[in-house]
Amino acid sequence: MSDVAAEQALFRTPLYDLHKEQSARMVPFSGWEMPVQYQGIRPEHQAVRERAGMFDISHMGKFLLLGTDVLEKLQALVPTDLSQLKPGAAQYTVLLNENGGIIDDLIVYLQEPTNDGLEQVVLIVNAATTVKDREWLKRHLTGIQFDDVSQEEVLIAIQGPKAIAILQTLIPDETIELIPRFGHSTVNLLGSLAFVARTGYTGEDGVEIMLDPATGKELWRSLLDAGVIPCGLGARDTLRLEAAMALYGQDIDDSTTPLEARLGWLVHLDRKGNFIGRSVLEQQKKEGITKALVGLKMQARGIARHDYPLLYKGQPVGIVTSGTQSPTLGDAIALAYVSTEVSSIGQSLDVEIRGKLYPAMVVKRPFYKRG
Repeated sequence: MSDVAAEQALFRTPLYDLHKEQSARMVPFSGWEMPVQYQGIRPEHQAVRERAGMFDISHMGKFLLLGTDVLEKLQALVPTDLSQLKPGAAQYTVLLNENGGIIDDLIVYLQEPTNDGLEQVVLIVNAATTVKDREWLKRHLTGIQFDDVSQEEVLIAIQGPKAIAILQTLIPDETIELIPRFGHSTVNLLGSLAFVARTGYTGEDGVEIMLDPATGKELWRSLLDAGVIPCGLGARDTLRLEAAMALYGQDIDDSTTPLEARLGWLVHLDRKGNFIGRSVLEQQKKEGITKALVGLKMQARGIARHDYPLLYKGQPVGIVTSGTQSPTLGDAIALAYVSTEVSSIGQSLDVEIRGKLYPAMVVKRPFYKRG
């Protein structure tokens, strides 16, 4: 396939033309043509940490589930107890395969029931796994209406310490501040109904808004006028890594379990019944894990990048999954899987970078947390 044909095969979000107006540099990402940066990664990163930035995340998978006992049926697919989830609340969790490996990480949003008592659930999943997730869910969630609106709805993330206050100026009849962390609501935004969730992937306060394309474009322009900085995938990656949030396909995947990924807080073996992958997690709980995801901080010049080997006393003990130079902290940081014997905080390791060894230390995660 030629480069032109390959480019034409990529999906484009409804906001594509607005990105081009802002001179965004577009790149292929998970089958979509997405902005990687506008002004540059560092100023976009700083905008989110200091004031407010916005991201077009319309490429993410968006599923609407409707029926009776939707949460109960979802219980069999995740290790997290969803039974206490109330309408207006959300839960981060993971889909597991039979080996306890992570098919995807996702957020489950429980909405108010319909007038005839049917449960309504919104699932937001990763763009790269949308097709895989859809087939897996439809195979296991029988008797439920399943709508994939991944290419029909706009999804905009507004993140930063000033995000809520700026958005509030556009929604005078709603009090966005009253939506709790990991809560959500349906509000009237610019004359249309919009799904607003107080969630994000940056380590900052903010919201993610799902709405129709026409209103989504109007919202993007209104936020630009209000001084919100458009941000691309580059800043999104450095922000999430500072907050030690896992990236699917790098830090977690089908071959890693939530216990190995240090997501044990999502595993509720004592609070729920059977679910796919339970026996593997029970065995790991009993016998222990052999590898663990840790945070690393470089102790000398050099950046630990994806797939760089890790050594201890000259012997291989792990591999880097994500790494960058932290714009906020000024240090080179990374996530990596290492043997549990060398996973304790304070442990010294070596990163092999282009044939040379550079010292690093296992440190507490997250690397950054807003006070």
